[in-house]
Amino acid sequence: MSNIKHRKSNSPADKKSKAKKNIRHFTDVHGLPCIEKMVISVEETPEPISCFITGTIPDWIKGNFLRNGPGKFEIGNQRFNHWFDGMALLHQFKIANGQVTYKSRFLSSDSYQSNQECNRIVVSEFGTVTMPDPCKNFFQRFLSRFELPKPSDNANVSFVTYKGDYYVSTETNIMHKLDPETLQSTGKVDWSKFIAVNGATAHPHTESDGTTYNMGNSYTPKGAFYNIIRVPGGKQAEEETLEGASVLCSIRSSEKTKSSYYHSFAMSENYVVFIEQPVKMDLLKIVTGKLTGKSISDGFSWEPKSNTIFHLIHKETGKVSPIKYLAKALSTFHQINAFEEGGFLIVDMCASDDGRAITNYQIQNLRKSGEALDEVYNTLCRVFPRRFVLPLNIDSQTPFNQNLIHLPNVTATCIRISTNKVFCTHEDLHGEELHDYGGLEFPQINYSMYNTRPYRYFYGCGFRHLVGDTLIKMDLHGKSMKVWEHAGLYPSEPVFVPSPDATEEDDGVILSVVITPNKDKSTFLLILDAKSFEELGRASVSVNIPYGFHGAFNATT
Repeated sequence: MSNIKHRKSNSPADKKSKAKKNIRHFTDVHGLPCIEKMVISVEETPEPISCFITGTIPDWIKGNFLRNGPGKFEIGNQRFNHWFDGMALLHQFKIANGQVTYKSRFLSSDSYQSNQECNRIVVSEFGTVTMPDPCKNFFQRFLSRFELPKPSDNANVSFVTYKGDYYVSTETNIMHKLDPETLQSTGKVDWSKFIAVNGATAHPHTESDGTTYNMGNSYTPKGAFYNIIRVPGGKQAEEETLEGASVLCSIRSSEKTKSSYYHSFAMSENYVVFIEQPVKMDLLKIVTGKLTGKSISDGFSWEPKSNTIFHLIHKETGKVSPIKYLAKALSTFHQINAFEEGGFLIVDMCASDDGRAITNYQIQNLRKSGEALDEVYNTLCRVFPRRFVLPLNIDSQTPFNQNLIHLPNVTATCIRISTNKVFCTHEDLHGEELHDYGGLEFPQINYSMYNTRPYRYFYGCGFRHLVGDTLIKMDLHGKSMKVWEHAGLYPSEPVFVPSPDATEEDDGVILSVVITPNKDKSTFLLILDAKSFEELGRASVSVNIPYGFHGAFNATT
């Protein structure tokens, strides 16, 4: 796969392809191996099984490495359409005394149970619209098309914590509180029972005292609003969930009926940073989806002529900065880190120049092979780590039409273009070498010690395929990188676990579940030394595991 080339689409063949399909090609890659087995349904493994250890698992690692992602893609004779639709399968790698066991459970969500009982898809998901019950008469089926879509509680994206408890979440208003030992849900929690929001992201930020911040939309006759949420860290009673949650502030959407899609947000010591990107959700299309037979994903659109807007919200006061920080159209799923330095707020993120990728991750695309698979990959824009630098102290004396950034060795720019608007350009956080690895996504840092603070290292997956096929350590000092790669192996999001006697930022290990689609029952948990990025050990599992999304390490004593 070393034949990846990044080029502009200006050849005659490209123009012909554009004229025929109106599709832009960002790369010219050929011969991608089929990864169909990474998105096939599997059975759960509710009883722990021992893993075969190769190399050494450090004795100091004690806890549960938890992973979340789709694990069931068909119900009866009906199939889900999108990768994000599969039923949540929760995984646990229990690590202790140099040994590892594995188990998994399907989340006992209402969606999962209803689907299983009816042996068909009865709850719509991101890319799949449920059809009317065939047992109903014609009139009942007709009326059912006018019902508002029921939000799914299929929380298949991530593991998160609130007030010290673990939850699994997606982007709807319902999470499931979870026992990290048994992987069983101990109850549903509905955001809308506590505050007026219609869901929240699956990527909250947590401070050292347990205070957690998140974001959620609300829809009113005045239009769509983005809400910054704060959940206190302490509990008054053991059974508490989101009690005490509050909306810190509400930001009106730039378009009344089209709100920006966001998967996460950034946070520094004093600010929440919401990035309003021109990936839009048409609320009318989404609400009428059942009537028209269109899924939520059909309501998404990329509007490249619009700017990206950075909104800064002061965490203590809830006040939104009157300054709008603009940038050219970009798409971002995950931010890396944000911190304040010398009167500037620095925001690092993984971003691309095209926002159509989310709708291309249909299961049928992931299961393609040959030229059809290459075509899907080549029409997806690569994602790279970028830095934006936002000046915090803009007042009536701030000059216009000149670069306001004066930090040493920073190439990002910020120019005041009107009284309350500045236009920003980014700095690449990588060298040319990263292009050979298809960019970087699923970024992670030493979160407990360096989130909201100046940092040096981040970790992620290289994407020479539709999913991650390498692990990468980026060093911001010199923008150098280290890589772990093996042909035919596909590592998932790297999670950093600090060593108990850490004195440096990268003292610890990286945990990643590695999928082997062309080798049966050979998935393994990989442990890398975070400093050298050398392999320490593997814990192989004798079951097949689909490629997942996000995870967390639950340390135990």
